[in-house]
Amino acid sequence: MSAVPIVLTAAQVALAMSGALVSGAPTTPVDGVSIDSRTLNRGDLFVAIVGERFDGHAFARAACDAGAGGIVVSNPSSLPLGSAAGVAVIQVDDTTLALQRLAGYIRRESGSQVVAITGSAGKTTTKEMTADLLTTRFRVFRTLGNFNNHIGLPLSLLELRHRPDIAVVELGMNHAGEIRALVRLAAPDVRVWTLVAEVHSAFFPSIEAIADAKAEILDGATASSLVVANAGDPLVMARVSSTPARVMTFGIDVAADVRATDVVDRGLAGTRATLTTPHGTAAMRMPLLGRGHLANALAAAAVATHFGVPLADIVETMAAFKPAPRRGEVWRLHGITIVDDSYNSNPRALERTLEAIAAEQDCARRIAVLGEMLELGWQSEALHAFCGRAAARAGLAKLITVGVAPAVAMARAAVESGMPASAVAHVPTSQDAAALLAGALRSGDLVLVKGSRGIRTDVVVDRVKAELSR
Repeated sequence: MSAVPIVLTAAQVALAMSGALVSGAPTTPVDGVSIDSRTLNRGDLFVAIVGERFDGHAFARAACDAGAGGIVVSNPSSLPLGSAAGVAVIQVDDTTLALQRLAGYIRRESGSQVVAITGSAGKTTTKEMTADLLTTRFRVFRTLGNFNNHIGLPLSLLELRHRPDIAVVELGMNHAGEIRALVRLAAPDVRVWTLVAEVHSAFFPSIEAIADAKAEILDGATASSLVVANAGDPLVMARVSSTPARVMTFGIDVAADVRATDVVDRGLAGTRATLTTPHGTAAMRMPLLGRGHLANALAAAAVATHFGVPLADIVETMAAFKPAPRRGEVWRLHGITIVDDSYNSNPRALERTLEAIAAEQDCARRIAVLGEMLELGWQSEALHAFCGRAAARAGLAKLITVGVAPAVAMARAAVESGMPASAVAHVPTSQDAAALLAGALRSGDLVLVKGSRGIRTDVVVDRVKAELSR
């Protein structure tokens, strides 16, 4: 049976935000909350967020015209005269902080349990897997996409007004202190830490510093909390050793509460393994490419086990799991197979994906288009060279790297590690890579496309798919 949702009035919202209702009826009902006047539904509360590239106050008039039931602003005089007639106007000192305060209030009132996931890689996939497993037994809310920052997370938590049994959210960061603030907001009952890798190195002096920032997921944990931790990552385990929370571990071929053994890499078909949990052992099939996704599945299985999801349901649900868009999607078109992993990239994930591609035997040639990995700072060229060597080991017939100096370093390292110079190319943009690849494909080719979002390697996938669909 569905729970009774939390219904708010403008007066209650103003109180929760530590703001003041300066006009409009205190009893005005508030349902949805929006920060975008273009997608706002009639009756929604519009919060005028001030961002790096925009100021929501400039769109307050448009929000009123679209039928907003209420407006949250730091400066009511920004509203054109008469535009807010009949609209509840709430004044606050800081609109972003006000949004967070409202989300915190909803989180406390909802009664929902919260599972929060962080890590240098695998957050979104682990979130989706966890939510899929829990949905077999509970009413579950999951964050849409990667709403994992100081604005996306509170927008997600506001959905707890519908009182799901469990909410599964992710916490992202690229600076120290960000996870701490998000944890304070989410107040998670279960905290999942996938791994530590050289991501956002531009903002940290060492991988230990990255681990310390990610360890903020442990802030505020008590004896009643659960921490799900990667037993195969010493940086994670060193930091969870002092938490007062109960720790449940997961890992591949290591001693862990939830573990995979007898792993068989099946290339594009994913992996097979023996899954062992505190509730028993079973054969499991993970249809996603590579052991990285298998580790994500183990983390999700640990959470599901904690909530009492039967082992048989875990195995069945994982076998049917589909990747999120551009996170390992496989397309087969006219004899050519494309692995679209263009959403993002980091050195650890790329190495694992290349290893999985190397295990695929049902192809004539393996080709990779690898975009530059951003925010790696002073380590960037060395880490790209590391990935170039991994590309050489993967048995690629052709490698195209995309970007500036770090991508050049990746191409150079691949040649130095044994790939023929004629098989390696570097181009500055994804549009160039798309043009180069489109004219070089043959039936039987397997193509991996992966890169940081800022490099837009999705352009390569879309161009090739369009060419092959003609």
